[in-house]
Amino acid sequence: MPKAPVKRFRRLPDDEQSRVIEMAWEDRTPFEAIETLFGISEPDVIEVMRHQLKPASFRLWRKRVTGRATKHQALRSPDVLRGYCPTQYKR
Repeated sequence: MPKAPVKRFRRLPDDEQSRVIEMAWEDRTPFEAIETLFGISEPDVIEVMRHQLKPASFRLWRKRVTGRATKHQALRSPDVLRGYCPTQYKR
C-alpha cells in the first residue's frame, strides 16, 4: 500500500505529476522549488520517486542528488538565485 506522500502525489493532475518528476530529475531545480509549487517536501519527493521509478533508476537518481549543492538551496552559493522567482516554474 502506498504511503501518504504517494497518495497525495496521485491526487495531482497527470500533468502536475509529470512536472514534479521532471523537476526532481533536473539537476538545477532545488527541492525547495518543488515544495513551493506543489507542497511536496524533499522527503516526500524521495518517497514519490522511490514509488514511481524502477529500483535501479531510483538508486541512480538518489546517488546523484544526495548532497548535490544544486538540489539543496542551503548548500548553494548565495550568488545563485534559481528557485527564488515564483514565476520561474510555470504550472
